[in-house]
Amino acid sequence: MSFNSFGSQAHLSVSGQRFDIHRLDAVYAQHPDAVRLPFSIKILLENLLRTEDGHAVRADDIEAVARWRAKAEPTQEIAFTPARVLLQDFTGVPAVVDLAAMREAMVRLGGDPKTINPLQPVELVIDHSVQVDFFGGPHALEQNAELEFSRNRERYRFLKWGQQAFANFRCVPPDTGIVHQVNLEFLARVVMAADGQAYPDTLVGTDSHTTMINGLGCLGWGVGGIEAEAAMLGQPVSMLLPQVIGVRLSGQLPEGATATDLVLTVTQMLRKHGVVGKFVEFFGNGVLGLPLADRATIANMAPEYGATCGIFPIDAETLRYLRFSGRPEEQVALVEAYAKEQGLFLTVDAPEASYTEVLALDLATVEPSLAGPLRPQDRVRLSAVKSSFDAALADYRAHQPLPAPTSATRDQPPVRATSNLGELDAAGKQVGNDQPAPAGTIADSDITDGSVVICAITSCTNTSNPSVLVAAGLLAKKAVERGLSARPWVKTSLAPGSKVVTEYLAASGLLTALEQLNFFTVGYGCTTCIGNSGPLPSAVSQAIAEDDLMVAAVLSGNRNFEGRVHPEVRANYLASPPLVVAYALAGRIDIDLTREPLGHDPSGTSVYLKDLWPSQREVAETVEQVLDASMFRSIYADVYTGNETWRSLEVPAGDLFQFEPDSTYVRLPPYFVGMAKQPDAIKPIRGARVLALLSDSITTDHISPAGSIQRDSPAGRYLIEHGVEPKDFNSYGSRRGNHEVMVRGTFANVRLRNRIAPGTEGGVTRHLPSGETMSIFDASERYAREGVPLLIIAGKEYGSGSSRDWAAKGPMLLGVRAVLAESYERIHRSNLIGMGILPLQFKAGETAATLGLSGQEVFGVEGVDTLLADGLADHREVTVKAAAENGSVKAFTAIARIDTPQEAHYYRHGGILQYVLRQMI
Repeated sequence: MSFNSFGSQAHLSVSGQRFDIHRLDAVYAQHPDAVRLPFSIKILLENLLRTEDGHAVRADDIEAVARWRAKAEPTQEIAFTPARVLLQDFTGVPAVVDLAAMREAMVRLGGDPKTINPLQPVELVIDHSVQVDFFGGPHALEQNAELEFSRNRERYRFLKWGQQAFANFRCVPPDTGIVHQVNLEFLARVVMAADGQAYPDTLVGTDSHTTMINGLGCLGWGVGGIEAEAAMLGQPVSMLLPQVIGVRLSGQLPEGATATDLVLTVTQMLRKHGVVGKFVEFFGNGVLGLPLADRATIANMAPEYGATCGIFPIDAETLRYLRFSGRPEEQVALVEAYAKEQGLFLTVDAPEASYTEVLALDLATVEPSLAGPLRPQDRVRLSAVKSSFDAALADYRAHQPLPAPTSATRDQPPVRATSNLGELDAAGKQVGNDQPAPAGTIADSDITDGSVVICAITSCTNTSNPSVLVAAGLLAKKAVERGLSARPWVKTSLAPGSKVVTEYLAASGLLTALEQLNFFTVGYGCTTCIGNSGPLPSAVSQAIAEDDLMVAAVLSGNRNFEGRVHPEVRANYLASPPLVVAYALAGRIDIDLTREPLGHDPSGTSVYLKDLWPSQREVAETVEQVLDASMFRSIYADVYTGNETWRSLEVPAGDLFQFEPDSTYVRLPPYFVGMAKQPDAIKPIRGARVLALLSDSITTDHISPAGSIQRDSPAGRYLIEHGVEPKDFNSYGSRRGNHEVMVRGTFANVRLRNRIAPGTEGGVTRHLPSGETMSIFDASERYAREGVPLLIIAGKEYGSGSSRDWAAKGPMLLGVRAVLAESYERIHRSNLIGMGILPLQFKAGETAATLGLSGQEVFGVEGVDTLLADGLADHREVTVKAAAENGSVKAFTAIARIDTPQEAHYYRHGGILQYVLRQMI
């Protein structure tokens, strides 16, 4: 119960039920200006009113939120308690593994394992494990699902055990949908009702695109898995009270522009302005006319524009969507009554909130766009895509990089190296398959620089949005009517975010049109966006490798970082689903679709994009005709039941999981080995070597293991040594529950360039002082035997991208004690501390280059113990000493980025999990 220092506790009656609430206007009475707080800050204010306990949350904290100053730099720490935690299986499996390991540790330390339990609702959606091995045929969905289960049975068995063993834990089985779309369509409450209380639905999730739910008025964002585990165990999320950037939307989208074009415009605008670590809040008349699905699209890509969240208010459109998606009427009534009672319901005459800054965007200025070829913020007008690619190609050729890496999938049996269109013989013809072949065959001359080899309608960003999916279907229908077909070298796929998508596409007849262009459904999950794009046809791979071609992928996703979509594809462009279809027809990225034809009909007449593009009215009428609440109710009626394969999984009973010593999927992690009931004293770092010297914009994709496992990599060799054949390697993501695989894949991205080992690309370093070149993992093993601690030195925006706990867990297991960078992405800096790694930051104006650091020095870090003992003094400076081979020593100061007292507790204990376990003991 709250201390209720402000007398905020009151009652709300809705539909014959009475709920306890904490009224915001009780604070307004003492702080009248608080009535103009941004919507998101009001949500935080209610959170603190309700959780005030005199310890983690005090009256002074509530006062600080009430007195929030829009322009002030964030200095006030608050403890935010999310109402629930959202997981997907890649990041969720290690979270549940860690909980199981904590139970084991609790027993060793004399405690009760049952005390290790989620203390609030935790919902996991299995959506990241399906891969596009089969495509372009009617059996692709069934075949990919069968492979998914065969590869991941061990993991699924473990998750099903967790659902039975842990309280407050629910698991949505595979082949249901993408976690964020399932959250939007089904899991989200907007207003929670539990234990007689009503309060805002807030959450943290182990996927950075958790922000998608901000479109529904739910405050939530992505955190690292270890931070989410702490939240699951009742620990509040320690955060600095943020600045809030307001974005005033006006007008409406013009003909030809889609929600995807809008979000790419917003992403470019906000990334350029700079919103990292800040909340973004959308308001204005343009919001009132913006459909909920479009809001969710914009909210989804908050990580791409760098914000902690990108939130929309609760309004009439929120209520419409809740009814439209089949929510019970009593839930809709609760949302409306609570939001209006608390002043959280947006109306046309609502006064404008106070914001740190206000930016403006007229929706009428949005134009058709893509983003690429390397970053989601690099928006390119449709008419400029050709010149964008030409420039990227020229830059690529000028730098003469190493040959493109060979995909591990080429070492695997034909079933993995071919598509559902059939095997390809040496001439590129389809053979040995009864699947329908595409029009024409693949000739060597077909695959050149600029060829589009992947076209994927995928990801949570767009597959939740009926308007862009229907637009894709209508464009496909018109293309088929004109006699056009997808180019045979293009790997096409449709991965809906939920089964509702299939329902309305089928009801409209548009699914058939998409299938006629080989956009068959390949699975219900996150595919191409996270690198689960599967192998390219062998003829395509061979052509790319032989001529070191720069080919392209076009996907309706949110991520296109280098090496992410497919290891053989260097240029990746984000686009709306209808443009994905268009590029599949064209087969090339170096084409101006505003001027050049997509293709020619059987009579030889040129067919242009404008000839096929559906009008907004066509799209709206189709959506209205085919989509209704009954589809959502039907699909989600038995969502936790799963298919027969899931139901037939046998799992052991008991409070402790029986870890199998020979498992290559789920292993007991070593985080609590030798752990005592009290932490050791903080000691200086001495005699450290640099494992990697890196440049700017090192993403968590560069650090964390992701994608396919190469046969000759440390992880591949480990699996072979343990009896796993290359065809059964699966992906790094699927093996996140095995720390032995993951540590071997840390810093193993094929595009990583480590300046310690110049002239190399991939997870390579030099062991010092011997100078021997070897894999980063092998070097870390050697350093460990020598008793040498390790450092990482990097440039700006270290750790940008998805929230990946293994981007912190992996370096810790490699022996990395500290990272020294010019700046950090918010989530990753927090995750480093959560694993006991010290994040250090160069002082302004200083870099490794300006300080003359080669990375070959022996490093020491002193002063962290004093800093923590002094209670985190404002300057937070420590001394770094670098001793060169000639004996000279360079000393400089760096900033310890332990930003809050709570983070200091975590670091002192060696990480979040150790801290929580000791608190429970």
